[in-house]
Amino acid sequence: MVDLFALLLTFFMLTSTFRPQEPAVIDTPASISEKQAPDKEILSISIDKLGKVYFNLDNGPDTTTKFREKVLEKMAEQYKLTFTPKQYETFAKLGAFGMPVQLLNQWIDKKDPTERDKFQKQLVEAKKDGIPTDSVDNQLAWWILITRQVDQNIQVGIKADMETDYKVVKKVLDILQDKKVNKFNLTTNLEKVEVKVEN
Repeated sequence: MVDLFALLLTFFMLTSTFRPQEPAVIDTPASISEKQAPDKEILSISIDKLGKVYFNLDNGPDTTTKFREKVLEKMAEQYKLTFTPKQYETFAKLGAFGMPVQLLNQWIDKKDPTERDKFQKQLVEAKKDGIPTDSVDNQLAWWILITRQVDQNIQVGIKADMETDYKVVKKVLDILQDKKVNKFNLTTNLEKVEVKVEN
């Protein structure tokens, strides 16, 4: 019995992956909605309190679809960038990111999550963090368009800090609507509601 338990424990430790750390701390507003956001086939756009935009998508219904790799391949074609097969493979296993696509290869090549976090902090200090959303180089629009071309069933989730300027959120919503995304989930914290029973 102990051998079986040890075997199962070893199996789960070797096959499980830890959830990657978020690139920015986002304190979402509270709501009373109890609707759960989908955990598969979701494109996540996070906006921190400074208005920086972060992007994440999953690999689709299962890991064989390799949606993250396909999206990165198309982004590389769009921006005439080159990634190695190892970088595509590594990117498929990573989480959210917030930087121009031209810097992604440096972020991917870091050997562990601590180094990637350190790189992301360097970008924050150099004010180069966040996915560009300006009219000159609207990379967020390309990420959304290409992701929806690769996975047509993907749902969109937006997670914004409660201190984020409304204009930044509206700009992201305008980009989504420009790409024909009119249905999305807003991530909030569940507000505790006390119910009083009257007799």
